[in-house]
Amino acid sequence: MLPGDYRSPFNPLDGPRHGVGLVEGWRGTIAHRVEIDTSGNLSRVKIVDPSFFNWPALPVALAGDTIVPDFPLANKSFNLSYAGNDL
Repeated sequence: MLPGDYRSPFNPLDGPRHGVGLVEGWRGTIAHRVEIDTSGNLSRVKIVDPSFFNWPALPVALAGDTIVPDFPLANKSFNLSYAGNDL
């Protein structure tokens, strides 16, 4: 395989393949999902940032008698990524 050649070393495939990888990052779980077509080419890749799993906790932390100015403190406490949620 040449550098930059990301095709599967198994050629030809008898069908499409897929896989999932999970790893623990410093902000939480990082998830990867990869699909490979029958030619051995990447057909789909999805990376999920830890913020995707942690955003639902923010409204719970702000429930009750919290006020709007508490949002920046709670947001920084969770260290959530706005851009990472859109990967």
